[in-house]
Formats: sequence, C-alpha cells, structure tokens
Amino acid sequence: MFNFRHSWRRQKGQSKGYCAHLLGLSVLLATPSWASDLPSPLTDADFIQFDMKQATLGRDLFYDKILSGNRNISCATCHHPDFGTGDGLSLGIGEGGVGLGTDRTAGIGESRIKKRIPRNAPPLWNLGAKSLHTIFHDGRLSISDEYGNGFNSPAEEWLPVGFNSILAAQAVFPLVAQFEMAGNPGENQVAGAAHDRIDAPWPIIAKATRTKGDYGPRFVEAFDHIDDPEQVSIVEIANALAAFMAIEWKSIDSPFDQYLAGTTEALNASQKRGMDLFYGKAQCSTCHSGPLMSDQKFHALGLPPFGPGRTRRFDPMVRDVGRMGESDRIEDAYRFRTPMLRNVALTAPYGHNGAYPTLEGIVRHHLAPKAALKNWQPTDAQLPKAPWLEPIDFVVWSDRLEMARQIEKNDMTPITLTDDEVQNLVAFLKSLTGSSLENPVFGVPEDFEP
Repeated sequence: MFNFRHSWRRQKGQSKGYCAHLLGLSVLLATPSWASDLPSPLTDADFIQFDMKQATLGRDLFYDKILSGNRNISCATCHHPDFGTGDGLSLGIGEGGVGLGTDRTAGIGESRIKKRIPRNAPPLWNLGAKSLHTIFHDGRLSISDEYGNGFNSPAEEWLPVGFNSILAAQAVFPLVAQFEMAGNPGENQVAGAAHDRIDAPWPIIAKATRTKGDYGPRFVEAFDHIDDPEQVSIVEIANALAAFMAIEWKSIDSPFDQYLAGTTEALNASQKRGMDLFYGKAQCSTCHSGPLMSDQKFHALGLPPFGPGRTRRFDPMVRDVGRMGESDRIEDAYRFRTPMLRNVALTAPYGHNGAYPTLEGIVRHHLAPKAALKNWQPTDAQLPKAPWLEPIDFVVWSDRLEMARQIEKNDMTPITLTDDEVQNLVAFLKSLTGSSLENPVFGVPEDFEP
C-alpha cells in the first residue's frame, strides 16, 4: 500500500499531503469493525413527553395500595427504586406477601401466597421511549391495530382506548392478575370480577381510586377532558402511572451515554475494553442493539428453569414456554424478549426468572449456556421460603423430556473469553448506570409503607 522508496525530498506541500494520506489510512485501519454498531446517544427527543401534574398524581398512585384488590400491595412493592425498580428476588412474592424486596416473606395462615409470581419483576428504566413497541418477557403486549384499540394484549378487544403509551397499557394488567395485585376469588370484589372477564375489575378499581382522599379533584385538575371525578376511568389512572414511571426512571446520562455523546474519557480503560468486546468478539450487540440496547425480539438462552412458569392455556405442564405462550407457534418455544440494559448493574437477579444473582453469572451463561446450565445450583435462585410451594419449585428438573427440549432450544453460539475479558465486559455493563436513583424527580413518598 505504501511506497517507502518514495523520495522524501519533495516539495513542502506534497509532503504534507502524503503525511495526511498516511494519517487517514492509519485512522481507518485503527477503527474497529464494530464501530458502526455503536448506537446514537439517547436524548430527551427519544422519549414521549408527559404531563408533570399527571406524573405527580401517578407517583402517589404507584406507591398506594388502593390499586390492589385486598389493599395490601402497591406497584412499588415489586418495583421499588431501592432494588433498581425491581424487587431483588428471582420470582416475586405478590398478593399475600409481607415486607419489601429481599426481606419480603411469603406470608402466613390463610393470607399466605398461593403461588410465586412466574417471572422476574422487570425493571422500569426508559419505558417511555418512543421506539418501544413490545413489553413483557414474552411480548404479550405490543403496539398493534389487531383489536382496534392500538394494542395486541391479553385483554384483546376488551382493552379500552385512550392510553397515552404502551407503558400505560401495561400498567393495567398487574392490577387484575390474581397472584400479583388482585387477590384470590372470594377475597374481594376485584378478584371476583377478574374471573368473570379481564376488563370487569377496572371500573371497580377506578371507583375506589377516585373516591379516596383528594384523588378525584386531582384527576380533574390534571386531565383537561375530566370535568367530574366520576369520569375517571382506568385509562386516566394508567396514564398517570405511565407519566410518573417514564419521567422518574428515564436514564440517559450513564458514562456510556456520555461517551456516545462525545466525552470519550467518561469510560475507563477496562470499560472501553469491555465495550470493544460487547460490540465485537462477544457479539452481545447482536441482540442488545440500538439506542435502547434491545432488538425487542425473542431469543432462547437455555436459562435454568424453575418456578411455576407461564405456558399456554390448558397446558398442564409446570414449565415456561416463553414467547410461544403468546404466539402459539412452536418455533417460539422458550424464547424471551431481549431486555434493555440501562442500569443493569442495579437490577439483579438476571434472566426472565432471575436465575443468576450476579452480572458475571449471566454473562458467563451467555458465553456457554449448556455448560452453565450443568453448573447451576438451585441455591443460586433468590426464592423466599414457602414450604407449601417448594414441591413444584424445581419439579421441571425431574421431567427428562422437558429438560431435553429446553436444552436443545438454544439460540446462543458459544464464545470463549478469558477471565480478564469477562471482567472487562462486566465493567462495561456497570458503565450503563445513570444518576436517576441518586437524583430522582419525585422520589418515594414519606408516608410509603411496604
């Protein structure tokens, strides 16, 4: 490429041009092949703009137990900032549990939990992004015109219209889930209505909410189309919740975001090496792509199975079939949505069922899924004691054929990294942590009770 016999005794201008040519080629050759995969930095323009009055109202609703059937659990119980907007557990303890986060217990007596939440509580970071189109581990909620209300959801044609975002549409489903917030049949009006039809409890929840304290007048003040508290429906409640979550947990200022915006010194040497691996040799960006670091698609990782799982209707198996539970397509079995990664260091444990308590653990599983599955131990799962449920916690492991199916379905290509490379990759993942928890817009209400 270079003619080193070329005479250096040339005119001054020609020498400058030659040197510039060499410099340009050296920069080109030094640029990693993955550099074009780096996303553009997230900015405020990438997010839906929400009303602050609605968000303030949504904050109080998020931490209020009024939204639950038995008035004993709030959204914040399973999505608390002290646990990275999750709960710190592999599988959550919903309605009937006691306490918060890793101290939460399964309850006692008749009010104890009847079932573990089948999946890990997903974090709430950047869910107000305009490009977000699919939510839940199995993608059972997505933007769609299939039912004429803007979404393909478990409520199908019974989902009301008027939600300000997919985040708002998502907010209404935990409220009517028996083991999450609704409660068990016979315990309260919400739970009973939920067993009639999925949309039946929402008017009950809306009435209880708008008639509590000063909520009614505050809805009138926050929503231009509401002239009387009696007009408040589940849609306004969900829109207020979405406004709060989107504003409170927007994260766009991590060291990695600063690096993307041009501040190259925002990452240290180890984090930069980890970034090189993430977008290069380790192939993480194959799925964790784009500004949100998720392709919003579904992939089988062969994670260690446990818990009650989620499966298709009338399927008697204790297992989690992933995306197939929504699509009913056999090729979607055991595939789960690629999670977004901002603040991932704060959101342990990891995986759709929280199988791994550390970032290093989930990273190593991605690199060698089958080997990691063999080495995984049930003690790695963060499961509060519930002796009456333990017989089914790991029963899937005794089903030889089901385990074979899950092991065989794996979309990961094994990759070999050194221990130092794994540590650099973990260091890069930690560089995705922003300042949202340190400087919240709203914060936790002083009167919040777990």
